[in-house]
Amino acid sequence: MVAFGKKLKERQIQEWQGYYINYKVMKKKVKEYADQIQAGSLNQRYVLKDFSRMLDKEIEKVVLFLLEQQGVFARRISELNEQQNFLQEQPDISKVTELREAYRCIGRDLLKLLFFVEINAIGLRKILKKFDKRFGYKFTDYYVKTRANHPYSQLQQVFNNVGLGAVVGAISRNLADLQDHEGSYLSIYDQPSLPLQEPVVDSMEAAIDRLSYSTNFLNFSVQRSLIMLEELPTPVEEQVDDQRYHFMSLLLNLANTFLYMINTYIVVPTADDYSMSLGAAATVCGIVIGAMAVAQVFSSVYFSAWSNRSYFRPLVFSSIVLFVGNVMYALAYDLNSIPVLLIGRIFCGLGSARAVNRRYISDCVPLRIRMQASAGFVSASALGMACGPALAGLLQTNFKIYKLTFNQDTLPGWVMAFAWLFYLIWLWIFFREPAQETDEVNNVTRKSNAVENDALEKGVVQPLLVKPEGDEQDNEADQECDGSEEAPEESRRPANSIVEAYRLLTPSVKVQLLIYFMLKYAMEVLLSESSVVTTYYFSWSTSTVAIFLACLGLTVLPVNIAVGSYISNIFEDRQILLASEIMVCLGILLSFQVIIPYSVPQYVCSGLLMFVSAEVLEGVNLSLLSRVMSSRLSRGTYNGGLLSTEAGTIARVIADVNITLAGYLGQSRLLNVTLLPSLLICIGSIVATCRTYNSLY
Repeated sequence: MVAFGKKLKERQIQEWQGYYINYKVMKKKVKEYADQIQAGSLNQRYVLKDFSRMLDKEIEKVVLFLLEQQGVFARRISELNEQQNFLQEQPDISKVTELREAYRCIGRDLLKLLFFVEINAIGLRKILKKFDKRFGYKFTDYYVKTRANHPYSQLQQVFNNVGLGAVVGAISRNLADLQDHEGSYLSIYDQPSLPLQEPVVDSMEAAIDRLSYSTNFLNFSVQRSLIMLEELPTPVEEQVDDQRYHFMSLLLNLANTFLYMINTYIVVPTADDYSMSLGAAATVCGIVIGAMAVAQVFSSVYFSAWSNRSYFRPLVFSSIVLFVGNVMYALAYDLNSIPVLLIGRIFCGLGSARAVNRRYISDCVPLRIRMQASAGFVSASALGMACGPALAGLLQTNFKIYKLTFNQDTLPGWVMAFAWLFYLIWLWIFFREPAQETDEVNNVTRKSNAVENDALEKGVVQPLLVKPEGDEQDNEADQECDGSEEAPEESRRPANSIVEAYRLLTPSVKVQLLIYFMLKYAMEVLLSESSVVTTYYFSWSTSTVAIFLACLGLTVLPVNIAVGSYISNIFEDRQILLASEIMVCLGILLSFQVIIPYSVPQYVCSGLLMFVSAEVLEGVNLSLLSRVMSSRLSRGTYNGGLLSTEAGTIARVIADVNITLAGYLGQSRLLNVTLLPSLLICIGSIVATCRTYNSLY
């Protein structure tokens, strides 16, 4: 792979060459600073001040040129508007065609300016990272905060695309007005959903979308879903995405996610009662619930590998296995067999296709709607988590058909079996298998004749400060030291084994995975033992437990909206991370049963505090994880999503096993015995977080 400095030189527009940031000079300057500090001729304070001044001048150069070009576009559009007004009085088909082509020409020139902004943004991001890596100082945080929040900020011109968006809007509106709308007097503002068949407008909107990638609830949901965005696609890849994308197939993937989350949590309110009805202890519910997670540890790997070749077949297999697993779960009651019950839950875990659902969104959904699809993935998971216990609360009946019993224990299995059968039919009829990516690329390449746009968009890069920090550590950090211009091609290939993937994890990523393990462990203990604990201490019915768990699940989306839209804009992610860990720890401490009698307010308030804090922690933690994980883990079988899923699943398995083992000590000790490991792991994660961020900041 060619170093960025060489790429920048190759892809510069010659007539604008003097207006790009001088990446090469700044790179040399960073090296000079390091040498002079080592020699003792400069102090760090002077270096920070001098480099800040240098960056300010480079950004000012880019911004002033950007404003000048926006003025040129405004003048050209104004002149064409005058011609358009004249044509409305004296229509001329040939003149209308010329006018439309003139607007398209402005659009193509605007694309050049958009890519000019993008390549300067990525250059600025890279040089800031080089400075941080060289001096071990988080200069990026200081520089962005002080410049972006200033009332006279020029850096905001790089982030903010209001002026460029207005130019895109003007071109789109005028092209739409010049189209034949069969006598309609409505504009694009009256009918924003009306498609405009203009390739140049589509290209401009796609470029604007990339520039608009910023911290909001949608972006927060993308990062929380661990659907990792590697690099922005070339024009050919964007056309491939459009051809591979199928709305109904996306909807079927989201439905799979929704149903699987219902399947996971629908048994929680009744698992203890079901275990007792089969002659086992109530605490065996931990094994019953956890059996699904045990199987998921293995299913995540083979489904992730399978999705390299197909999406349809893994989803069909998942539906069949889940149908069989739920039927076995329901039949265990009449067979009076704990092994059948456990095998049924294992089958359900073997049908976990969440890796396929993530992969489909990452590989087959076009970039322009990928954030919405990823947010839909998170929302479907949250809704399924709330609906599972709520549905269990509604299935409070008891009757027989022939020799089959239908009651609160077996109905969750029968209902989910029917749901997966219906889903399988829906999937078989409407799902469209995407074409293989390599074939699509070849076909589109042969058909593509937009040579100019292709040449322009080869330089497309990610917006400033949103590409994961780990993207450089495999191919650019070494270049800083040895001055080489080439990096090995292997630095971009995905990991080929779980061991290789683990070796790519930096200390900070390992801490993020530890935090994820901790919060999943704490949440699983709270949810899985809820029916046993509440029955022992408060004599709650199944319906009451179901309502409590459903209320917990319903907090997921509001919490994510609050964090993604408001809290993350006020505080730094690391501050929210540490505060959330402390609140989870406080929730665990308040959940212990000590000398005073255990009460409903204590259980509900401490459980709500622990669960909500864990939800906040999960969102922020995965958001950070998606930014610091190596880009080599953004694709392939052993990707970042798989690693985080495995960490969370193993935590759930250990928690459920712990519940069952603690049951042998008696239900009176169950609560405290299961909470103690949660507390110790939580304290350990807080210590690890403090050490990690103290060393970085």
